[in-house]
Amino acid sequence: MTASVSTPTALVTGASRGIGRAIAEQLAARGVRIAVHFRENRSAAEDVLAHLPGSGHRLFPADVSEPDACAGLFSSVVEAFGRCDLLVNNAGIYEKHNLQDTTFAEWQRLWRRTISANLEGPAHLSFLAAQHMRAAGGGRIVNISSRGAFRGEPDAPAYGAAKAGLNAFGQSLAKALAPEHIYVFCVAPGWVDTDMAAPHLNGPRAAEILAQQPLGRVTTAAEVARTVVFCALDAPAAMTGAIIDVNGASYLRT
Repeated sequence: MTASVSTPTALVTGASRGIGRAIAEQLAARGVRIAVHFRENRSAAEDVLAHLPGSGHRLFPADVSEPDACAGLFSSVVEAFGRCDLLVNNAGIYEKHNLQDTTFAEWQRLWRRTISANLEGPAHLSFLAAQHMRAAGGGRIVNISSRGAFRGEPDAPAYGAAKAGLNAFGQSLAKALAPEHIYVFCVAPGWVDTDMAAPHLNGPRAAEILAQQPLGRVTTAAEVARTVVFCALDAPAAMTGAIIDVNGASYLRT
């Protein structure tokens, strides 16, 4: 079933839980039709779908670390809805691979996995979205980055490198696409209270992590989502290329 021509559509990757779920919920509450992307956890994605405000939302499974899967995903979204006005590149992975405890073979494997999922996947989807948005006369892309892009990730250097690359990529796209009314933003959280972060927030490092937080708590998924929705729907065009920190002043940069 094709969406109404007047109904904006957003592809939100990694929307089956955590930050992605909160983004999908808040965009849907603003009248946006959601392409709920997930990789493997269909039951979690179906739960998201069942609780989204509005109607007409749909599920789209894909492994965005694979270029062909990115192409298939974007094509399926456009086929289903007739349009894609907003792309939120939220899906990503975090895997430890510090220098002390990782073999060279494991190091290579984890670098490939992390860069493919956290940088190449968003790049491929952004390329496809940009081509579509050009023909449509405009659109918006929001990338979920991390404070790790700036402060370093000693236990997961590929993660930090991928997020730093995502920032630079997003700003390159912002410059290239601004004349065509396609605006690109990055949102960079720190620790966020999600099930993915729970083992760390409730584990041996809990006190250390909390001590980094001037607010006395970590950021909520809803707070990140509100920032993403602002970028996707409300931010002025002059903000294109912005990287917005949402880390509760746990890491400051100038």
